[in-house]
Amino acid sequence: MSIPQKIGEEKIVYQGKIIEVVEQCMKIWDKEKVFEFARRSPGTRMIVVNEHNEILITKEWRSELNDYDYRLPGGKVFDTLEEYTTSLQHQDDILQHAIQWVTKEAQEECWIAITNPELFAISKCGATVVWDLYYFVVTNFTELEHNELEEGEHIVGRERMTSSAVKTLCLSDQFSEERSALILLKYLETHT
Repeated sequence: MSIPQKIGEEKIVYQGKIIEVVEQCMKIWDKEKVFEFARRSPGTRMIVVNEHNEILITKEWRSELNDYDYRLPGGKVFDTLEEYTTSLQHQDDILQHAIQWVTKEAQEECWIAITNPELFAISKCGATVVWDLYYFVVTNFTELEHNELEEGEHIVGRERMTSSAVKTLCLSDQFSEERSALILLKYLETHT
């Protein structure tokens, strides 16, 4: 078995506002093959746990569903694909960017100021779509006054739920981001 080896630089064949399509030549045995994948800036998600072991779940409008959905709060790590690409080129520590952005998202979406978010997991989307999600556990926070959401966000609820209620929700059709549901179930399995 031969492990694919990168040959040369990757080539961006399309670049939009949030997604780019990339080609990378790879050597497999004695053959060269062009692999194609889509890349998007990473995102963050928070598992906010209070002193009663309740987890904060938001309910927000999702245009891709044309409906409301329960979610872990979070957002993006970079405002633009260009910022992300520049960060990759400079070999920046993406985790440090994710920590900065999860702090910002906590204020906007959860109305909390957080300290010491703990990285719990990084979910990789797959080989043909690169879209990492950084999951943080947040236990140190202070409640804030209402903050303004980003344009286009519509959060109608912030509920603190017990572990059993969160498990039930993750296994229902009301929590559609399945990557987050799986990570949340893993968290509950190891922390309750």
